[in-house]
Amino acid sequence: MKQYINCSIVYVVLALVGGVFYREFTKINDYAAWTTLSVVHTHYFILGMMFFLVLSVVSTCAHFKSNRAVLFYNIGLNLTAIMLVVRGIVQILDLNVVSALISGVASIGHIILGVSLILILLDIKKGCIK
Repeated sequence: MKQYINCSIVYVVLALVGGVFYREFTKINDYAAWTTLSVVHTHYFILGMMFFLVLSVVSTCAHFKSNRAVLFYNIGLNLTAIMLVVRGIVQILDLNVVSALISGVASIGHIILGVSLILILLDIKKGCIK
């Protein structure tokens, strides 16, 4: 449980940093249109902080323990968020970068995130049955 609370704290800090970076970077570059930087903040709050707060409660009630799936979840979430930041910076600075590469890496992050969510839910189910 302590591990999940610590993850939640890390993700709330990352969410706040993401929100401040979005606000300041768009302001510095005088950018007013929508950018993917705007969703980094919410991704880290919901998929990071809220997910691990709920997981900490579930882990005490259901005797849940799944270190490998949680590790993959962290990798998938951070890979996804990093690619959101990269795409946002490319959008704001109007760089000529291969968008397919960014989309491909972001897709890998989403796939890892989705598979790990399924594994975590199966581990929770297994913990409930015991």
